[in-house]
Amino acid sequence: MDDPFFMRQALDEARQAFSAGEFPVGCVLVHEHQILVRAARTGTSKNMTNEIDHAEMIALRRLHALGKKVAPEKTVLYCTMEPCLMCFGAILLSGIGKIVYAYEDVMGGASRCDPSHLPPLYQNRPISIVPHVLRDESLALFKAYFSNPENTYWKQSLLADYTLDQ
Repeated sequence: MDDPFFMRQALDEARQAFSAGEFPVGCVLVHEHQILVRAARTGTSKNMTNEIDHAEMIALRRLHALGKKVAPEKTVLYCTMEPCLMCFGAILLSGIGKIVYAYEDVMGGASRCDPSHLPPLYQNRPISIVPHVLRDESLALFKAYFSNPENTYWKQSLLADYTLDQ
């Protein structure tokens, strides 16, 4: 199975974000076993609170900027953290066929949302979700992030407490 291979690529992106002082989320979009785009979370270093530049959103923008005609239903999104509601909505609207994530977001994760309970725009968009691929590797990055007193993003939040208690 290719899921661990591609999740390692997303983890590489997350490590780069971590090294830059950003929240350690990385993402890759894969179509027919080929990485199309890579992205990492931005806007969280130096006490910034940019809630738009999530790794998934950056990856989706980069995918659309490529202008390549790919079948979105055959595209897989690999992310080191479960997508939030904003990202999940954008993933659904983009027609991505599968999400694979490493670490669950107990505070804002949206992959457990039942699309049949969402507004009609988001319904009838089949998607497969695979959780916890290389979870321990992603957890280690989040523990390191939340353990660093210089990182203030989501400090003392439910997510930080949950992560540090493991």
